[in-house]
Formats: sequence, structure tokens, C-alpha cells
Amino acid sequence: MAADYVDWLRREGRIVIVGASLAGLRAAETLREEGFTGSLTLIGDEPYDPYDRPPLSKSVLLGKASPRHTELPRRRHLDAEWRLGVPAAGLDLTGKRVLLADGEEVEYDRLLIATGVRARPWPVAEEAELDGVFVLRTRDDAVALTERLRAGAKRVVVIGAGFAGSEVASACREMGMEVTVAERAGAPLVGALGGVVGAVAADLQLENGVDLRTHVTVTALEGDPMGRVRSVHLSDESVVEADVVVVSLGSLRNTEWLTGSGLGAGPRGIASDAGCRAFDFRGIVTDDVFVAGDVARSPHALFGYQFLSLEHWGNAVAQAETAAHNMICPASDRRPHMWMPAFWSSQFGVNIKSVGVPPMGDELMIIQGSTAERRFVGVYGYKGRIVAGVTFDNARWLEYCQRQIEQGAPFPVEYPTMDRRPEGRKAVPADFPDPALPTHGPTVTLSGYSPADRRLVFTPGHH
Repeated sequence: MAADYVDWLRREGRIVIVGASLAGLRAAETLREEGFTGSLTLIGDEPYDPYDRPPLSKSVLLGKASPRHTELPRRRHLDAEWRLGVPAAGLDLTGKRVLLADGEEVEYDRLLIATGVRARPWPVAEEAELDGVFVLRTRDDAVALTERLRAGAKRVVVIGAGFAGSEVASACREMGMEVTVAERAGAPLVGALGGVVGAVAADLQLENGVDLRTHVTVTALEGDPMGRVRSVHLSDESVVEADVVVVSLGSLRNTEWLTGSGLGAGPRGIASDAGCRAFDFRGIVTDDVFVAGDVARSPHALFGYQFLSLEHWGNAVAQAETAAHNMICPASDRRPHMWMPAFWSSQFGVNIKSVGVPPMGDELMIIQGSTAERRFVGVYGYKGRIVAGVTFDNARWLEYCQRQIEQGAPFPVEYPTMDRRPEGRKAVPADFPDPALPTHGPTVTLSGYSPADRRLVFTPGHH
């Protein structure tokens, strides 16, 4: 009976994908590549064909690429219905229907949710609406910010020194603007890479002329009588003048439309098993709803089967392909999503790359190079094994670090044959912030072992 259903589904079934970005597109292509001939519908809240987001905070800001020309390449013709510019507004699990914001309904036999994340806005609405205050996540965001920067902006304030905020600061400095970065933690990138590496990132910013303010929060954005932002007030009572303010406080997972649906969805994402099948709110796996991309949280065998939420380009592709395969194959042919977390960033002339789950590590060891030279390799340890690696301008070591993680290599490490003796060769505290405190920095979030997502709420009055 199950085999008959799978055969019917592959030939005549209706598959709906909510989320028409990277994960949604790659899932749709995989479905067709693996023989799905039924009806295929993609629903997206933006009016554009799927486009690439990483260039928006890198080459687009520098004028090396147009935000209007970052479309993702198509691997094949899809023969799909595209419902763009209309967000999903609800889900009827029993009736197998997606409810759209325009009142229409789309029926499905199997559903893939790939709604991703959105930029966390400035929490004070009237200040967020000041002319000159931006976030950067979408193509429209990039168009608006780029046009303003090109129009003669001289003083830019970036709120938040995670990867995206640091890349914006780097681009603005390269264009010759005065840049102030306000960060609540002690250094940039601490949520993603810890305080030791964060100190290196801080030196990079300072050496490149950034006015870096750490251990401060933003208490207010002030506008002029015309409604244009003119200054930023900080918790140390200082005031910084600004033509442009870029709010880079991390992301919010797009799960609100699933409220009341019965799925295990909440602020940390949508829980799924290793095969990308969504859990309901009781922790029971569903058979016809799958999840992929930034909005998913799923267990990973290499990291103690903790649920991980990954905001990574490569993860979105790999998870989408796994989900699509599992949607239309017999149960015996399903495979787990086992992608190794990996991330990269280019800022202030340095290429930063990581592999594994750095925030899981409680110690860090520099195994090649030197932090003082801004060229090094570090590995993170947790409970006696390597769980992550980070490189600054030393990417050739990433593959080695990945193998060490996959093999459960011991930590601290001993390397009798090294091309140079790194600083101290001693494990030191990685110095991550308290995970109980809200942080906008991680690109990997560990969220425990339960598929149920407690209703966490983070509504900062100040940054």
C-alpha cells in the first residue's frame, strides 16, 4: 500500500513548496530530477524569482554587482506554478491546504516549508521608520541601502557586529565613509566565534578606521524635523551623528504563519527529524510535511543529536535536496541530512571561514599561524573532542578540520610536525557569551534535544 502511494505521488501528486528562495528552488529542481511528474507549486512572499543573498552585503554594496541581477542559476526547467508576491498566511494540516494572504487556498499532498528568516527590525517602530534607517536581508533592502550610500552618505552607524554588520562596515569603509559600529558584547563576532577570535576581528576593524564601540547598547535613534535620522544615542550617554543607520541585529525565523497549525514551530524554527520531516507540537513526526533551510531545526549525529538551526547557504541547498528526495521515495530509501556546517565571510581584506559548530566549543586552540598576524587556524573543543574549526586567510586547512570533526578527533590536539610553532599551543577558553542571553551573532544555534519549541520571546527595548 505504501509503495503504491509513493508511485502515485511521484506521477500525479501535488507538491507545494512555501518559500521561493534558495532552498525552495533547489528542492523543486531535485524533485524533477528524481522523477516527480505531478503538479508543483512554489509560493513566495517576494515578487522576484529566486536570488542569491550573500552578495547583498558584499559585492552589491561595493558596486561590483547589481542587486537586481543576483538571480540564482536554474539547473533545469521546472514546469511549476509560481505564486510570487503573496505570502502564506496559515496552514490547515487536516485539510492539507496552505492559506494565502490574498484569501486563496492551495491544496497539497506533500508540503515543503522553506520560509527562511527575515531581518530583525529596530524594535521602536517610529525610530525604525526614520528616513535613513535600514536593515539588509532582501533585494529591496539592498537596492534602498545601496542607493542611499551612493547618494553621498558620509557617516554610517552599524548596530550589531555579527557577520552581516561587520561586512557592511567593511564595505562602507572601503567606500571612504566614516563608520561607527555599536556592539553590546565585548567584540565583533563573539556569538559566532567566541571572544578570542572576536578580539582579532576587533583589531581588524580598528586598524581599518572603524570607530568600534563595544559593551554599549543603542538607547535611541534621533531624527530631524524632516523625519531623517541624524544621530544615535548610546548607553554610555555618547551621541554619534549619522546619515545612515544599518540595523544588524540578527534574524527572525518566519514561522508566525504556522501559529495554531499544530506543527512544532516557534521562534527557534520548525522542528524536524534527520530526514527533514516536520514534528507536530506533541513531538510526533508528520508524514506529509517537510522542512528545509534557515527555518529548520533538526538533530545532527556529529553534535550529540542536538537540534541545530543553521543559517548557511550550503546547508539550505543540501537540506533542500535531502527533503525533496525523501518526499518522493519509499521509506526504505530515505536518507538523513548530515551536512557539515560551514560558513565564510570576507571583511577588511580577510577571508574568514569556519566549519562545524563553534558555539558548542568551550575551548579554543590555535594550531597554525598566529592571531597577531591575522592568519591562523583554530580548533574548538568540547568534552575532549574537536567540534569546529576557524581560519583567517588559511582556508586550505578547512578540509583537514572537517575530517577531524567527522572522526571525533581528541582535543586538545598534539601536532609533532608543524610548519611553525603557533602561539602557546595551549587550549584557552573560547569565551562565548552566556547562551542564556540573547545574541544576534551565531550562524549555528543549538536548541537542545526536544522537538517542542517553547514560546521564546525576545523583544529588546534597546540593543
